[in-house]
Amino acid sequence: MLLFTAMFTVHAVRALPALAGVLLATATLVSQAPLQERDFLSRVRRLTIEGRRAGEGYWSSDGRRLVFQSEREPGNPFYQIYALDLASGDAVRISPGMGKTTCAFFRPGSDEILFASTHHDPKSKQYQQEEIDFRASGKERRYAWDYDPEMEIYSYAEKTRAYARLTSARGYDAEASYSPDGQWVAFSSMRDAYNRSLSIAEQKQLEVDPSYFGEIYLMRADGSGQRRLTNVIGYDGGPFFSPDGTRIVWRRFDEAGLIANVWTMKLDGTDQRQITDFGSMSWAPYIHPSGRYIIFASNKLGFENFELFMVDIDGRKEPVRVTYTEGFDGLPVPSPDGTQLAWTATRAGGSQGQIFLAQWNHEKALAALAAAPEKARSR
Repeated sequence: MLLFTAMFTVHAVRALPALAGVLLATATLVSQAPLQERDFLSRVRRLTIEGRRAGEGYWSSDGRRLVFQSEREPGNPFYQIYALDLASGDAVRISPGMGKTTCAFFRPGSDEILFASTHHDPKSKQYQQEEIDFRASGKERRYAWDYDPEMEIYSYAEKTRAYARLTSARGYDAEASYSPDGQWVAFSSMRDAYNRSLSIAEQKQLEVDPSYFGEIYLMRADGSGQRRLTNVIGYDGGPFFSPDGTRIVWRRFDEAGLIANVWTMKLDGTDQRQITDFGSMSWAPYIHPSGRYIIFASNKLGFENFELFMVDIDGRKEPVRVTYTEGFDGLPVPSPDGTQLAWTATRAGGSQGQIFLAQWNHEKALAALAAAPEKARSR
């Protein structure tokens, strides 16, 4: 027995280097195991059920409500704005119920809610009926946003139920959000296509794709002091403020409207930095409350297959994939405390989006970003 023990001990000692090598290799394989959706998202559940589709859910400052758009209003086939109480599940309509709406946002420290609408357009009911008749005919069209030039930005006071119109320039004004202190509004506008003479080529471009003229603007919360921040060919849109309120993150399309990347800049339009160079349509960026990374959507893996990705705040690393589900996953918005994520997806089946909610693993996100390779300088 002693001889066996001695022999075992000798062989075990001799095997230690090899064993250590095996353990190290195993640890390396584990550390390099492909990331999966469950690494970042848990308790994934569908949040909206009513209506044909819903999307763009944005949190109240206390994390207790979401404001979103949904096609569910009787007699109106277009989006209207609703506020959802996450505790009770009750949703109330915020917008007037007429026309088209989009892009709502809670004003911090206030009872006001921002959104864009065409309800002032006298042709609103006509357009609603035309769309109802079209859908009743059984015909189908590929979904496309029309950038209605009558779209203007409004605020709604929940206590008084009063609406205040904040923009009035001819052209699409929408995609607005408040700064963390509630004093500023960043938005996208296509007014440049309507407030000057266009060349023949520009006139044709306006007919084909109005978004080509989209630029980022900034104004005070009461609509005063409107000023333009970007001046680059191609669609600039979807601006949101950084958690500290010092920068704006948005997406910029190329001239052809096929490639988009995430950018950030200061509130005066200076220090514009390109964060992604992903060779795809990367849009809907939103900065995590920690200020350390940006979550966005991209069709990097296929034109119809949008997935969520994240990238470090300075864009030094390659983006990390977050979702792994076929179809559309986009418009991600983390909760104010950074522990949950709301986003729009078609993962419930069909082609119409709904809002989903999940727990967000911030620590895992930081680890994955730290391990991501440095961004390639050329493609």
